[in-house]
Amino acid sequence: MSKIAVVYWSGTGNTEAMAQAVVEGVQAQGGEAALFTAGKFDVDMAGAFNTIAFGCLSMGSEELEESEFAPMFAACEPELKDKPIALFGSYGWGDGEWMRTWTDTCKSNGAILACEPVICNEAPDEDALAQCKALGGALVLAGK
Repeated sequence: MSKIAVVYWSGTGNTEAMAQAVVEGVQAQGGEAALFTAGKFDVDMAGAFNTIAFGCLSMGSEELEESEFAPMFAACEPELKDKPIALFGSYGWGDGEWMRTWTDTCKSNGAILACEPVICNEAPDEDALAQCKALGGALVLAGK
């Protein structure tokens, strides 16, 4: 069985709703999902999972949340080489540059993206939630 961590940071609940949909997608494909906030996940836990979904909203000038999420993610990056991961998050302004930068960083560090990242402007609508569920399903397949 695929053991998948879904790790997120949410300020308004939008990214949390996306994370819940990722978990539903994992479970629908027969995988086992564990949901963590960024403050409850660390580099020592990264090796215990076949795949990991990371979710973070865009902050400031299109950057990852810098007090909790970014330090946790930076610590985990060396453990992500050759590991299937997926990225998701919401934004309130800009055009998604933070996700493109984040994706490029992950690829250049050797992570394997199981699918295209999912982003949404503000609260996730039905389509964004469906994409998050599909992202969860893709992680199950990538972890086999």
